[in-house]
Amino acid sequence: MIPDPRGGHPISRSHRVPGEEPMTDQHNPAAQAQTHTFIAGLPKAELHVHHVGSASPRIVSALAARHPDSKVPTDIEALADYFTFTDFAHFIQVYLSVVDLIRTPDDVHLLTFEVARELSRQNVRYAELTITPFSSTRRGIEERAFMAAIEDARKTAEADLGVVLRWCFDIPGEAGLESAEETARLATTDGIRPEGLVSFGLGGPEIGVPRPQFKPYFDRAIAAGLHSVPHAGETTGPETVWDALTHLRAERIGHGTSSAKDPKLLAHLAEHRIPLEVCPTSNIATRAVTTLDEHPLKQFVDAGVIVTINSDDPPMFGTDLNNEYAVAARLLGLDERGIADLAKNGVEASFLDRAGKDRITAEIDAYTENWLAS
Repeated sequence: MIPDPRGGHPISRSHRVPGEEPMTDQHNPAAQAQTHTFIAGLPKAELHVHHVGSASPRIVSALAARHPDSKVPTDIEALADYFTFTDFAHFIQVYLSVVDLIRTPDDVHLLTFEVARELSRQNVRYAELTITPFSSTRRGIEERAFMAAIEDARKTAEADLGVVLRWCFDIPGEAGLESAEETARLATTDGIRPEGLVSFGLGGPEIGVPRPQFKPYFDRAIAAGLHSVPHAGETTGPETVWDALTHLRAERIGHGTSSAKDPKLLAHLAEHRIPLEVCPTSNIATRAVTTLDEHPLKQFVDAGVIVTINSDDPPMFGTDLNNEYAVAARLLGLDERGIADLAKNGVEASFLDRAGKDRITAEIDAYTENWLAS
């Protein structure tokens, strides 16, 4: 067994496809089709997915039509070219142009509910959606109206679609300490802080945005009962992950891609049961990793680090959570039980209550056993 120090669901070597090394099933269309079908029906949790970044081309097109002064294309086919990135800085530029389409509480509600709809179509039972409230409040959306919009969409989605949503409020690092102060205030003030908020994060560019400067804001959020889940080590080295652990008291790491370069860091992550939120296609799209063959996912697993599979900004990267599971299965050479173990890792690493985790885990087990028995 590859040890899971969290005591949860290890990815067993016995669940690697017999006689195969990672990526070999890419030449077997029948095996690929079977894997995709299994994944499509598998109950899942999504822990690293961005609110605005999850806007489907249909929704981006509709929002762009609402706000014709935007440079974002209204043509769905043109959006594919628009969402082709030259590097991480270009990705941030395009991402912020889509953020600028969210200008009213109705826009916020539409986006939030439609993201939930897309998640439910993939059999996602639980998702922690990363929201950047500063981006909306600075554009003039009244803070209580913003909170009311996301909360109404959350409750409607759970009732109508069966998907449970929780929020991670994240600081947009490129906006500096002003955004950190505002995000911390919105996340910790009674009467403003939404009921569904469970965690506090830090996103945006890493280069030129040192993690230690955000310590006071994470301290406030943690004191208010929120979990710490900053991005780190996506486009910078492992020292950024160490900073997130040391200064921001990270409980999970967003991406953490460069952790593979530091064996001591991998051992620390494994020993202290700190999961990585891995988003393979995102890492390729933003040029954080050159090719999937070079992706460090297998290194993480072999080192005993807990990994969860996520989609990040799926429509922008031409992917979804189901596809990310298929990519992970190829990289790790997993069979159905191994894929189910990955799904259980996502559930266990979440901030869902124990009863909710047990419920989804039981669903995963029942689904897998039924599949294998058929």
